[in-house]
Amino acid sequence: MEPRNQTRVSGFLLLGLTEHLELQPLIFSLFLTVYLVTVMGNLLIILAVSSDPHLHNPMYFFLANLSFTDICFSSTTIPKVLVSLQTQNQSITYPGCLTQVCFVLIFATLESFLLSVMAYDRYVAICQPLRYTAVMNPHLCILMTLLSLLISMADALLHSLMLLRLSFCTDPEMLYFFCEIVQVIKAACTETLINNIILYFAASLLGIVSLSGIIFSYTKIVSSILRMPSAGGKYKAFSTCGSHLSVVALFYGTAFGAYISTTFIHASRKTAVASVMYTVVTPMMNPFIYSLRNRDMKGALRNLIRRTSSVQ
Repeated sequence: MEPRNQTRVSGFLLLGLTEHLELQPLIFSLFLTVYLVTVMGNLLIILAVSSDPHLHNPMYFFLANLSFTDICFSSTTIPKVLVSLQTQNQSITYPGCLTQVCFVLIFATLESFLLSVMAYDRYVAICQPLRYTAVMNPHLCILMTLLSLLISMADALLHSLMLLRLSFCTDPEMLYFFCEIVQVIKAACTETLINNIILYFAASLLGIVSLSGIIFSYTKIVSSILRMPSAGGKYKAFSTCGSHLSVVALFYGTAFGAYISTTFIHASRKTAVASVMYTVVTPMMNPFIYSLRNRDMKGALRNLIRRTSSVQ
């Protein structure tokens, strides 16, 4: 790397989705709509679960936590995009960038672990139905959620502290529409080998643990379903897993696409589009997937809307 003036920069420049100024009002409206839909959709899931006694079980407890995580995940990136589009100021401060990196890592990792925990919940419900209440007791559910959060926070804190050892050039570097850790490391002027080793080791370890839990759970689930004698029982068992499998495919599919684009492509608008799918579209789609494919959730949402209308 060429020697350049190295210092603690005051901030970075964020690469927008388009260079055409006439399209920015449209993009602003699109992002605002997506953010409002994401917040309202996931908030409705949380309210429906908390207000309907029939949904007070482990499956919907984890779903409510997933919805809260999705709200927080979207809130770490979209509000900054909206402000940048409205003010025509694409800069982000150095502390603000590190804060955004930290919270994106927390909620992305937390979501992956919650999906793994939800897969385990389905495994116990289908493969050990008689022991489901005893195994998935409230203490274990809370413990698994807190453990997922603590691991996510520890991982994010490690990477954030490792970023503090890096120096950046005085020329502001272009990142894409939010501060993603891979792009921030690429922007450094100092040696980043240790950062990259820790980043990919931690990502691989946590990813393998989370995916292994999902694969193990669904291997057992499929094996158990195939041994069921009735077609109706098989359909009912598969239907309870359909929404979760859709969310898993959407989350890991977009995350893998974003990982490939950020690893092999320097900051570009193609990379920005891939990251939009991962950080914006996935949290918005989760409420639709769970509400449209789940009869109990649709009933709870209808009851919630009916009660809200009667109060007014």
